[in-house]
Amino acid sequence: MSYQVLARRWRPKTFAEMVGQAHIVQALHNALRNQQVHHAYLFTGTRGVGKTTLARILAKALNCETGMTAEPCGTCAVCTAVDAGRFIDLIEVDAASKTGVDDTRELLDNVPYAPTQGRYKVYLIDEVHMFSKHSFNALLKTLEEPPSHVKFLLATTDPQKLPVTVLSRCLQFSLKPLTIEQIATQFAHIAQTDQIKTETAALQLLARAADGSMRDGLSLFDQAIAFGAGEVREADVRAMLGIVKTDLIPGILTDIQHSNPAAALDKVQQIAEQTPDFGGLLNEMMMILHRVSLLQAIPTSWQASWGDETVLHGLAETLSPEDSQLYYQIAMTGLRDLPLAPNPQSGFEMILLRMHAFRPDSAMPSVAQPSTQAMSTQQPINRPSVAAPAVSAGPPKKTQPVSPVPAARSTLPPAQSNTPAKPATGGGFDDWHQVVPKLRVVGMTEQLAKHAAVHSWDGTTLTLAVQTEVASMIGSRSATKLEQAIQGYQGTAVKLRLIKMTAEAADATETTEAMETPAERTAQAQAQRQQQAEHSIAQDPMVQAMQQQFDAKIVAGTVKPSKAIDR
Repeated sequence: MSYQVLARRWRPKTFAEMVGQAHIVQALHNALRNQQVHHAYLFTGTRGVGKTTLARILAKALNCETGMTAEPCGTCAVCTAVDAGRFIDLIEVDAASKTGVDDTRELLDNVPYAPTQGRYKVYLIDEVHMFSKHSFNALLKTLEEPPSHVKFLLATTDPQKLPVTVLSRCLQFSLKPLTIEQIATQFAHIAQTDQIKTETAALQLLARAADGSMRDGLSLFDQAIAFGAGEVREADVRAMLGIVKTDLIPGILTDIQHSNPAAALDKVQQIAEQTPDFGGLLNEMMMILHRVSLLQAIPTSWQASWGDETVLHGLAETLSPEDSQLYYQIAMTGLRDLPLAPNPQSGFEMILLRMHAFRPDSAMPSVAQPSTQAMSTQQPINRPSVAAPAVSAGPPKKTQPVSPVPAARSTLPPAQSNTPAKPATGGGFDDWHQVVPKLRVVGMTEQLAKHAAVHSWDGTTLTLAVQTEVASMIGSRSATKLEQAIQGYQGTAVKLRLIKMTAEAADATETTEAMETPAERTAQAQAQRQQQAEHSIAQDPMVQAMQQQFDAKIVAGTVKPSKAIDR
């Protein structure tokens, strides 16, 4: 007896054998039980999810000799004929090979005649979207009002190509792609029935490669059985599919988290020796990060199909939720740009380096502040950059010069020295504006520090009043990181206490200046530089000459301090 492939041998013959598609099976089951079967059904979905199989089972249920039933007997002449593909009243049409209108007319010529053997004459038209426009027009009238003994079952992978007039005449059922668990479970059932030795990890790999299609999965399962000489092992499946073992990915993520990119790139080189698909490797990394994020948000969400539980739980404890989300976003963006890289390996390595560079906790090198003597010797250019003034096309016109804007009192902060300040006992935080740059914090922690002011300091406990914009960060991870940075700066154990800045908190200090945050001081300095720039451009002789001679006007919002002033 010739060998029959798994996709044909294990094609479901009853609704109960269908894998997935419970929403469609229930609807057809109820329709058959209540004798309320529509005259036209449209089954849509991707390849290999059961469209034709459902149509054949429905044809069998309509014509079973035991009567119209949702559970055909499978033993009568009609059921066996349908299973064998020789039931005379089941007319299967391949629309891809019969696209012409003449083929459709020839098909419809036999519609008025009664069925020969069964209760209904069933027309199963596969890939119906391949019909031509004229074929659809020829089918419309019959599809809307067929004889009582005729049922139309249409199947397509591309319902968007069907005319609306056809869609409106059918009951449409959309079949869903099968999940990895559903396909792997069916593989395990087949292996147990056929006494095939398998490894669970190998079945998971095959199910994932099937991409939602049971037929594709069974074809791969057949191939894996042949490749492994009757056994399905993980190593054989990886070799067959060209999948590199991804047990190094958690180690790569751990190295990135510990700011050790050299170790991470060494692991990438080990993987590269196996000529992997780096796009698939990046997909695997995203899947691991997704599972880690689920475990961090919902610790009870673990599933046995995820792999090594210890490794993923350990990774969930090593990575913070913020880092997991950041790495996932960088990987997803990198997957889109990977084809643009000079070669896949360099693109993958750049994605890892991007994760390291943009990680919030990564140590950022501090920029040395210029010394007071160096700043005093600099001669910045005081002429700000400004957009070209609008010039009138009329004759020269004398106008009064623009009144100069009075110079505001300078509130620029004093220059900072390269030498780290040594805090005095009991007064190490008197000038919080000088302390913040020396804490070397970045990201959200830096923003928390910049939007806070010292409320009190008793030598052991530092109380900071934070502005309402960042009050939600009280008690967050950023607050913990700020406390650690303060302890490192002070050199002793410091307890950080954060309170919300209110009018009462400001009144409790000796001066209102003490409650001024670094962010507020920076904003005031920027406003003062902007005012100086506007004042300088208004007094510029060339600008005044253009105003007098050409009636030029300074466009509001175009005056910006020059880079020299910003420095």
